Amino acid sequence: MPVILFLLLCLPLLGAESKPNIVYIMADDLTHRDLGCYGGQAHTPHIDALAKQGKRFTQCFQAAPMCSPTRHNIYTGLYPVKSGAYPNHTFAKSGTKSIVHYLKPLGYRVALSGKTHIAPKEVFPFEYSGKKNPDMKAIDELMRDSKSSGKPFCLFACSNEPHTPWDKGDASRYPVDQIKLPPYYVDTPETRKGFAKYLAEITYYDSQVGQILALLDQHGLTENTLVMVTSEQGNSLPFAKWTCYDSGLQSGLVCRWPGVVEAGTSSDALVEFVDFTPTFIDAAGGSRPATLDGQSLLPLLKGESNEHKDYVYGIMTTRGIHSGSDYYGIRSVRSKSHKLIVNLSPEAEFSNTCMKTKEFKSWEARAAAGDAHAATTVARYKKRPALELYDLTKDPFEMNNIASNPENAPLIAALRTQLETWMNSQGDLGQATELAANERQTRGKKKRKTNKKK
Repeated sequence: MPVILFLLLCLPLLGAESKPNIVYIMADDLTHRDLGCYGGQAHTPHIDALAKQGKRFTQCFQAAPMCSPTRHNIYTGLYPVKSGAYPNHTFAKSGTKSIVHYLKPLGYRVALSGKTHIAPKEVFPFEYSGKKNPDMKAIDELMRDSKSSGKPFCLFACSNEPHTPWDKGDASRYPVDQIKLPPYYVDTPETRKGFAKYLAEITYYDSQVGQILALLDQHGLTENTLVMVTSEQGNSLPFAKWTCYDSGLQSGLVCRWPGVVEAGTSSDALVEFVDFTPTFIDAAGGSRPATLDGQSLLPLLKGESNEHKDYVYGIMTTRGIHSGSDYYGIRSVRSKSHKLIVNLSPEAEFSNTCMKTKEFKSWEARAAAGDAHAATTVARYKKRPALELYDLTKDPFEMNNIASNPENAPLIAALRTQLETWMNSQGDLGQATELAANERQTRGKKKRKTNKKK
């Protein structure tokens, strides 16, 4: 009898110990292909080592190439328009549930340390710490408490790097005359200098990843922890952040889970940020709510499947962004081989805050001086046709728009049908949704409240 009683008392603790901890580490404005393990120039030894210890995903995408909708997307498991969080500086619809609501009943502490950019608090009742960057002291305490109590935790460690200003890290590690620039850039001294500072800040982000991984080791939690590291949307130079090109929507994703994820593997399955919440619920032993848009990645992580989705989707809303066009909505659909981009307002000029930077101004100066490549690049960034189609197998940097080729009409029709079906499922009305974006911004919400008081 005493033995049975002892076992009964131990059952809750044993159950908690069997649940994995979850650590999700995210950068801010980092183009995935600049990471070392994705063939990039940035020195990222900790992320590269993690990739060797786990699985590297080569085709991971987010639904919006901006900070706020991306973070709502991750924590809710919903695409941006459905949750209401589709412009920048946004907030989720009242009654929306987040990962906190799903994991707490499963016995988890759910913490967010670092950059937030989400609202309202009742939808996201995390244990908060840090401001722009993860608070390593708070993370240390969380892990120590978990180890002593046996209570599992889910930690979102959200860096502010390499978001501008690029003022961290050692830029001397990246000599400007040795840097290789993407073909969609204009090669100017200003661009090279800025890119060197950006690469240095990626290395700084990698050091943050290293600190968190070291804390897991220190507390003896590594073996029972699912770690996911992502790069978020692309950097704030042209053709990345604020666009639906792969440089804007594609993210690096590296996962390690000892005993579950086979080390040194990779996957080219199409996956999305919207899949992360159902993955965490699945890993924690819960059941995926039918209301979620995403699907668990566990079959991929366990090696039980090699495929996940046929298409991934993108949405960009300029209304409300810093120095953005009053309206310039973009939607996209991507298969493994092709990308269709629909520009809802091709008559308008695309603009954002990066066009005020010295890097972009140096491009415009080159264009004005008669440089053909610069002139074409600047024009292509500002003015776009209604449709863009890219063959990603032949043109991974999306520089050759083949939408006007008559032989591609059937492919465009098929992709457009997929895109419209997705938009309808989300309640996305296209231009009408774009024009209503101010109603989904925290800034606009505060302004409306002020006007009512007057």
